Amino acid sequence: MNVFLTGATGFVGTALLARYVAGDFVVRALVRQRSNSLPVEVEQVVGDLSGFARLAGDPSALPRDDIQQALHGVDVVVHAAARAHIMRDEAVDPLAEYRKVNRDATLALARLAAQAGVKRFVFVSSIGVNGNQTVKPFSESDAVHPHDAYSLSKYEAEQGLLAIARETGMEVVIIRPPLVYGPNVKANFASMVKWVKKGVPLPLGAVRNLRSMVALDNLVDFIALCADRDRSPKAANEVFLISDGVDVSTTELLRKVAKACGVKSRLLPVPVGLMRFAAKALGKGAVADRLFGSLQVDSSKARDLLGWQPVVTMDEALERMQLDGARS
Repeated sequence: MNVFLTGATGFVGTALLARYVAGDFVVRALVRQRSNSLPVEVEQVVGDLSGFARLAGDPSALPRDDIQQALHGVDVVVHAAARAHIMRDEAVDPLAEYRKVNRDATLALARLAAQAGVKRFVFVSSIGVNGNQTVKPFSESDAVHPHDAYSLSKYEAEQGLLAIARETGMEVVIIRPPLVYGPNVKANFASMVKWVKKGVPLPLGAVRNLRSMVALDNLVDFIALCADRDRSPKAANEVFLISDGVDVSTTELLRKVAKACGVKSRLLPVPVGLMRFAAKALGKGAVADRLFGSLQVDSSKARDLLGWQPVVTMDEALERMQLDGARS
């Protein structure tokens, strides 16, 4: 199988690339500039999608450049590149910047792929399309509630991709993962692991929320399944929510992290209401929502329609994180 991968140097893309190289697939990776960090077996295609994102709505105007040539002979495009959450976004119009990369560039690439005869386009979206908190687990049939510029740009890309699928016949698969964790994870999850390792007492011993997450190994395995048309014919033009299948509270997660790190968890049972009040007073309401709110997903469609099962448990994935961290 010939694969065209974007985001090959990112968190998810790096793991996908390793999976494909180990499986002896022919991989072409779109990169802004050549990288010595990629395996020598990978054909690097230099280009910047955002440079022609403005042309997404005009298929006749799409440029015939190296990217279009590289798509010929490709069986599937796996699009993992994105403008991700930026904590201190200094853009004058953040929504416009998210749309340029996450929506317009995605649709431009999909147009080129369809013109080149690519059979399937796998799009890594976000659970944020459904919303940022749940009372009951999200499912694929729920109404969407994009809650910020990032998730809105992802939803608009999804709608454009499905329209292209109807117009051209190229199959589209949309995957909406929740928080992804694994080796080399960044941002809040990495900070949490650091504090637990240091044995710092945390006021998070009485949180009773429920959150779904997905281990990097599980997400990569599911993406690989959806990219293989022979193994997943029923995935065509479907949306999937994916997770480890086990939901945990913030308190439970911290205890699992501590166990994986071989340290004792030091969690103080501070009332959640008090912490929410303090967080809002400090302008950290969004952080409080992530720590104390629930966000569950129902991933039964992936299991029932495609027969997929997680390849690692949460405990196994957390232990692998620590082993890989010790080696690096």
